[in-house]
Amino acid sequence: MTRAAAREAAAVAALDRRGRPLRDLRISVIDRCNFRCAYCMPREVFGADYPFMLAPERLSFDQIVRIARVFASLGVEKLRLTGGEPLMRKHIDQLVARLAELRQPDGTPLDLTLTTNGVLLARQARGLADAGLSRVTVSMDALSPEVFARMTDTAFTPDQVLRGIDAAADAGLGTIHINMVVRAGVNEDQIVPMARRFRHSGHVLRFIEYMDVGATNGWRRDEVIASAEVLARVHVEFPIEPVEEPAMGRVARRWRYLDGAGEIGVISSVTEAFCGGCTRLRLGPDGRLYTCLFGTQGHDLRPALHDEHDDTGLTDSIGRIWRARHDNYSEQRASGQPMIRESRVEMSFIGG
Repeated sequence: MTRAAAREAAAVAALDRRGRPLRDLRISVIDRCNFRCAYCMPREVFGADYPFMLAPERLSFDQIVRIARVFASLGVEKLRLTGGEPLMRKHIDQLVARLAELRQPDGTPLDLTLTTNGVLLARQARGLADAGLSRVTVSMDALSPEVFARMTDTAFTPDQVLRGIDAAADAGLGTIHINMVVRAGVNEDQIVPMARRFRHSGHVLRFIEYMDVGATNGWRRDEVIASAEVLARVHVEFPIEPVEEPAMGRVARRWRYLDGAGEIGVISSVTEAFCGGCTRLRLGPDGRLYTCLFGTQGHDLRPALHDEHDDTGLTDSIGRIWRARHDNYSEQRASGQPMIRESRVEMSFIGG
């Protein structure tokens, strides 16, 4: 594709109905996970008889790469591989290697990242780095083995996740983000210990408000600990100050330790909605494109993949979906509007 053609393709997507540019694509490669976190995949729903997708039902690597290439031509700068647990997808390093070859219209490589629960990372980190992965984000909700087990509902341990984080750092996988979902009455006593553990580590710990994702996690507002309270607890132990940055595209608000020990972040979808700066689309493992983490019906891209030699239909479909987008679920929730839960897609299907 020539530079002129690339610029023309990028103009197809342009801005959504709220003036937001398309910059990020999150690709869920599998709907399975080896954790059963109650806020994402409660075991009573996702049990042994749950009908997870079979391998032939998922997008192939060829299809994922083709879709990602079109997104790159439309101005996407960042790809994030998610799940479920993406490291459960066989040969995920081969997909990483192919995605790492993609370029933005001006020839700049894409920022290629992956979110994982970390327990399979120790043995895969080096291969992922060699394949071209830029960075990883690791979900970790507690250091205490007992609290960790309560949050994840598995026999895995915090030490296994920490070994994965160390392996990723040794492999050179950039600044590692550690995401901690905070749930009142369950793991709130881990806020300060987690902050203490990752100070001076070079990693960035990010605290996430417990969200009403999907339809099965039994979310209650009184189980949300506001980011402001989390920051206050950290500040008492380790004084912090905000880091100012543009709102467009920002998910986490950044804070730095006054003693130079690094940074933390907060993701405040419940108490401080950031819908106005959301630049993301999410691709499910079945080929459906979702315009919001709290979406209901995705847009099926598979029909546009039928012509293997022409991406025009795929490009047009993505452009139409983005230009029609006006999602602002978190803002609606904050305003007190009644929200529909029953038909929402599960976070484990389209990633966090």
